[in-house]
Amino acid sequence: MKSQERDEYPLTETAFQQATFAGGCFWCMVKPFDSYQGIESVVSGYTGGTTVNPTYEEVCSESTGHYEAVQITFNPAEFSYESLLDVFWQQIDPTDPGGQFYDRGHSYKTAIFYHSDAQKEAAIASKERLQASGRFDKPIATDILPASTFYPAEEYHQDYYKKNPIRYKMYQKGSGREAFTKSNWGNN
Repeated sequence: MKSQERDEYPLTETAFQQATFAGGCFWCMVKPFDSYQGIESVVSGYTGGTTVNPTYEEVCSESTGHYEAVQITFNPAEFSYESLLDVFWQQIDPTDPGGQFYDRGHSYKTAIFYHSDAQKEAAIASKERLQASGRFDKPIATDILPASTFYPAEEYHQDYYKKNPIRYKMYQKGSGREAFTKSNWGNN
């Protein structure tokens, strides 16, 4: 009887997934994902390092091995992982192995942190397509790595573009990110 009830009244729970991307300064990586239907949250933080619960100052000292990253909780039925990858590539210089724009060092390198074999396969395929597209003259330097513990950044870093819109805009422009993305991707 219970199985019949289950068939007649299917569960309506949403199966949210997580995606984690390092794209240089995490301030600039939240807004591009924040407005899409199916994205539940975008959290700035640190991943990939050895220090437990690192601070911003520790990560910036380049002594913890962490990347600045964003962790996205999304509904794949509404916004696919492949679509997240497309948005990610359009926010970064994927050919820069030493950081992003104004920000240099390991903590500002780009990476895709996969949470499943399916995400790994999708990330590899996406990277290969971008390389084969001829859009960039240099090799794609973005790493594809297994996800590890993600530590949310301090509260003042969360939703920075909303809390400090003028500073955010000045940083995005002054760092060179805005000009690069417009030059390579148009106004997407």
